[in-house]
Formats: sequence, structure tokens, C-alpha cells
Amino acid sequence: MKKLVFIRHGQSLYNLENRFTGWVDIDLTDDGYKGAREAGEILAKHGFTFDVAHTSVLKRAIRTLWILLHEMDLMWIPTQKSWRLNERHYGALQGMNKDEIISQYGEEQVNEWRRSASVRPPAISQEKHACDQSDRKYRGIGPENIPLTESLLDTEKRALVYWQQQIVPDLIENKHVIVSAHGNTLRALVKYLDHIPDDGVASLNIPNSIPLVYELDHDLKPIRHYYLHPDGEVADGTIPRYMDLDHPENCDWIG
Repeated sequence: MKKLVFIRHGQSLYNLENRFTGWVDIDLTDDGYKGAREAGEILAKHGFTFDVAHTSVLKRAIRTLWILLHEMDLMWIPTQKSWRLNERHYGALQGMNKDEIISQYGEEQVNEWRRSASVRPPAISQEKHACDQSDRKYRGIGPENIPLTESLLDTEKRALVYWQQQIVPDLIENKHVIVSAHGNTLRALVKYLDHIPDDGVASLNIPNSIPLVYELDHDLKPIRHYYLHPDGEVADGTIPRYMDLDHPENCDWIG
């Protein structure tokens, strides 16, 4: 049996401000730092270790991984970074407050942009797209790979290229793997692993800073998965979006 751990980055500044983030390279809040530390503590407590890590090129995912590995005394392990693990590109919605967008376009339209598998938000302007293309993080990947906007299926397509080319070989070699990424990137990978149909993905949510463990067979088919809490395994639907281990009553619960 092989184990794979997914971790969504800690709370970001745009999470706190209720803004669409996408490829905007925004940092963690103080709670985001704390959540990353707690995730590392939980993994260490339950005997997890890693041989290799994978993350995006966005600082909120990278920093979460750094903090988590520091807590586990594993900062020495190899880390691979790729734009293919970036958050979904939210196009013209990036940086905008979600409540204001709902007021402008209506809740039904915004929910379709957010939760539908195939619907893309409005594209960013050519000026902003040119800024993405000139960003040093994306040099060498080809301008055709830098999106103007993306659906979840678009995100899944690029994430699965990385899955097949980089993560699968590590798992085949029996390496212990952790992936620090983003809500929609991880939704896409979970959708693939669990064979969730396009119309069944709307309610799928990945909480910040809580390790999601997949147990896989030798063919990399999921046996089971669970979130990891300080006291052990936790089923879906009873997971706090942001954990406060000292004050559980302050947790923002999902379910």
C-alpha cells in the first residue's frame, strides 16, 4: 500500500478578504502560518514522513510546504515546483470580492463560475495577460500555456499532466509523497482519483491546512482516503476549514 498526502495551503490574505485569488501570488495570513505549522505537527505526531514534495510556483503553497516540512524536520527533502499545480485561473474575477461579484452578476451565475466543472469565468484583459506572460515564474513554459481564464476541467487537464509525469513515477518508486497546492488543483486531482463525474464535483471542497491522506494500491487506485486530525482520522463533512487546536470552538466547520 502507498500513501499520498495532499495539503491545501493555509489561509491566504485573499481568503481572509473573501476575494478570488487564482494566479495572483498572494501570501498567507498569520492564521495561514499557524495552520501550516499545525499540519506539520499533526503529520509528525502520526508518524508520517516524506521523501519528496511537489508544489506550485505560488508563494502561499510554497510557504505552507516550507513551514510544514520545518515542523517535521524534513526541509532537506527534494521539492519540485510547477505552474501545473497552480490554482485555477479565475480570469477577470481575480482580486475581486466575491460578495461584490454576486451583487453584480447574481448568486446563480457566480456559483456556476465557481463550482461548475466546465464553465469559465470572464477572461482577463490582454494587458493583464501580458503581465502574466512576462512574469519570471512562467518563463520557458510557452505563452500558449498561460491562460486567460480556466474552468475546473482546464485545471484538471494541466494538473493531470503533472500527475502522470512527476507524481506517479515517485509513487511507483515507493516514495512517500506530499503535494502542497490549491483548492481547485486538489479538487481536480481528487476528482480524477475518485472518478467523480463532472456534475458531481460542485459540492467537493478541500479545506485549508488539513492533511488529506490517500491510501493507494499498487496500481495507484484509491483504497480509501481521510483527513488527519490531531486525534486521528476524520471523515468528510466534519472538517474545520481553519483549525484552531487551542480553541476548537473557534473553528470554521465544513459540513
